[in-house]
Amino acid sequence: MSDTVIDLAGWVVATSDSQGYPFAVIDKAAAQIPVFDGDGRLRGAAPGLFGSAVGDHTAPGVAGLALREIPGRDRTTPAGRFVGGFGPSIDAGRVLWVDYDSAVSMHPTATGVPAEKRAERLASPSPDDNRITHGCINVSPEFYEGVIRPTFEQGGLFYILPDTAPLAEIFPEFVQSRVTAQRGDGKRTRTARR
Repeated sequence: MSDTVIDLAGWVVATSDSQGYPFAVIDKAAAQIPVFDGDGRLRGAAPGLFGSAVGDHTAPGVAGLALREIPGRDRTTPAGRFVGGFGPSIDAGRVLWVDYDSAVSMHPTATGVPAEKRAERLASPSPDDNRITHGCINVSPEFYEGVIRPTFEQGGLFYILPDTAPLAEIFPEFVQSRVTAQRGDGKRTRTARR
């Protein structure tokens, strides 16, 4: 796990940002998904698959499109803090919605398109081949059933790190806390009111 993932998970716990709910810190660049319980204890970690397009925002209207209608450039997994949980979907039954508004869910890898080699991509040691989805987050069926489903049965939070956007744009309070901690001189910092 990267220092950013470790620091963000620590910040979530220290500030009670998840309000005692379980959470995942999703690192698209490293293709890793560590999952924590409400007290911040690691429940497990595994590789994930993400949107085939690099980017951090959801294109307007993409949630209303059929998968085949989503342009390649809009197949992003958005960055940010999302409150999610299980709920119905039109075509996949009950799914774990990470962000319902952008139609991003987390689910086990599908076996319906063998040419995509999703299981092989998850098993690959390199994160470079983990960009294949329409924006959803895929994990192995074993990780989904053993960690994801039981951990998020009552909902939880998903902190998705950015690909290209500045971390301060996506998680401003977290970044400010890091700056304050790095000062290490005991002085408090304050941002100007605008």
